[in-house]
Amino acid sequence: MAGSATAERGARQQESSGPPLVRRLGPRRLRTIIIIALAVVLLGAGVTWLLYGSQWLRVDRVSVSGTAVLTPAQVREAAAVPVGSPLVSVDTGAIEERLRAELRRVDSVEVTRSWPDGIGLKVTERTPVLLVRKGRNFVEVDDEGVRFATVSRAPKGVPLLESELSPASSASASLRRFGEDRLVREAVRTVGSLPPAVARDTRVVKVRSYDDISLELSGGRTVAWGSAEDGAAKSRTILALMKASPGARHFDVSVPTAPASAGS
Repeated sequence: MAGSATAERGARQQESSGPPLVRRLGPRRLRTIIIIALAVVLLGAGVTWLLYGSQWLRVDRVSVSGTAVLTPAQVREAAAVPVGSPLVSVDTGAIEERLRAELRRVDSVEVTRSWPDGIGLKVTERTPVLLVRKGRNFVEVDDEGVRFATVSRAPKGVPLLESELSPASSASASLRRFGEDRLVREAVRTVGSLPPAVARDTRVVKVRSYDDISLELSGGRTVAWGSAEDGAAKSRTILALMKASPGARHFDVSVPTAPASAGS
């Protein structure tokens, strides 16, 4: 008896020290798991078919908003949205890249999916702040110095950029040092720092060198602006100078701490 009891205790110890017993699933629980797995598979297949195989969620319309100079038709043509394709598979990044490449007037664009069957194109166009004469036409320049479009008629209220930046001119050293694009950007900076009242009256921005930028205003008035540096100080100074000398025709704020005006 003692021997059999000892053997039984040894068997129990061996059983408890080994790996845990695996419980076998009952028929009901196994059936439940199989049903859930099938439901997940069928649901996934159904969603995949709905997104990619059905005719309900395919691109059928392309809406355009935000255009001013461009037409919606021009934007749609450049975007080349794959009408008829599954909406979920449309590469919105590629559409944005095409628009930027094809239409330089486009500054930014937001491409969105409009469920169940639309693509929305929200366009922001570049705004000209300067014009560069090119034969009988005008090249529009935006606030980043980007030359983005050529037009036959000058937009109202946009000043003309005149430069003496040829290598043979006295400004050749400035041109070699900074390059024409940099000098154009300095002219853009100057326009951006003008107070609204002066900006509205500005007809021509002249660039002779990096530190020799001047303005021609309506009524034959001129402003020697100097470089584009210290734009905020020069903006305050020109307003004060015009208020103090309303009859003057020539203003100099190239050194804003020592402004001058002349003529009547």
